[in-house]
Amino acid sequence: MQSANVLLKKIVRSSVLPFAAQHGMKKDLFPLSRALSLSLCMKQDNSCNPSEKLDLDAWKKVMKSGLQEEVAETVSERQELSSLAAAREILDMWRLAGRAVPENISEEQLQTFIECPSKSAKKKYLKYLHLKELKKKSDKRKMEKKRERRLEAQEQASKTGETKRSSFLCMWSNTMDKAYNWRAAQSMIFGQPLVFDMSYEKDMSVQEVAYTVRQLVLSEGCNRKSVDPFHIHFCNFKDSSLYQKEFIKHYQEAWNKLLITVTDQCYTDLFPKDKLVYLTADSPKVMKTFDHNKIYIVGSMVDRSIKTGVSLARAKRLGLETAALPLEKYLLWNTGAKNLTLDQMMHILLTLKDTGDWKKALEFVPKRKYSAFVNEPVHELKKTLNLISALKLGKRQEQVRKPFAKNYSKKLKQE
Repeated sequence: MQSANVLLKKIVRSSVLPFAAQHGMKKDLFPLSRALSLSLCMKQDNSCNPSEKLDLDAWKKVMKSGLQEEVAETVSERQELSSLAAAREILDMWRLAGRAVPENISEEQLQTFIECPSKSAKKKYLKYLHLKELKKKSDKRKMEKKRERRLEAQEQASKTGETKRSSFLCMWSNTMDKAYNWRAAQSMIFGQPLVFDMSYEKDMSVQEVAYTVRQLVLSEGCNRKSVDPFHIHFCNFKDSSLYQKEFIKHYQEAWNKLLITVTDQCYTDLFPKDKLVYLTADSPKVMKTFDHNKIYIVGSMVDRSIKTGVSLARAKRLGLETAALPLEKYLLWNTGAKNLTLDQMMHILLTLKDTGDWKKALEFVPKRKYSAFVNEPVHELKKTLNLISALKLGKRQEQVRKPFAKNYSKKLKQE
């Protein structure tokens, strides 16, 4: 049996190993030859049947399939590298032509650029990356100036002996962070749920998803610092989505430590339908008061192209109650859409939850969108404003003179 083992080793070394060395697979086949020899040695104790043979045909098939897979992988890798190189050449040409192209672009961003469906979409994506890069540079300059001012202030404080105050401020910020985290942890048990619907990724571009995540980060921060925070739910949240990538960019390691609920389930599976209210600007029903027993849903979407009715259609498909904020009732609205950002919605809902006062809550609406607050109903105020404008322009006088002249002529004929 020992002579058979030696003979098998010679066959493997003479036939298999040169083939493996030729195709770059020598490291993978050394353990295989050792396993073959060990298996034969173990079979020596159990049975010494000379009729047992090694199935070399099956082994050859396995080796050929492995080679084919490696060849396919190398071909696909070469194609990806060639497409990335071509995309980089296009970017270099556009940069020399003076177009808005970022100076530094990662492989992930380059792959997103290649996957853009049209040339205009590629231009818009590059413009977004260019503006983002400029903003990063300006923020870096501001941070450096701020750092220089802080160092100067520390030097002056060390001269005047105000180091105790700075240490007290550090202790104060740490204790406040602990207090905020404790409130957020309590809200996950006792707080009123607030749902963010994360199912609008297909309706937005990459830039709009980034803006949405930025607004959600601000919403989570102001909710954590409130006196009575909501229990935030991110529903319909898919793993490896654009939402998740942007959140990881913002939070990094703290993403898994946030005191919120993230789930891929729909809110209709988590809560009863009769308690759900979908807040959308397209709803015909106006929200009168804040109900602490209801669970409000906000669509996680930044709509730059003003696609009306998307969230309302989704709420109707699910058979949910909808509501809109009473903006026209309390604000003299200017021309424009009544869409608010997610962090503005969070400020409004938190203020309503704490005070129940619409005027205080609607102070978070941007002042460029309305003229003033009103005490009486807006439709009556608009009538008076139209009357005043008509009198100023002189249209009202003509409208009054015509019927007066007709009535006066009739009276003269009767006489």
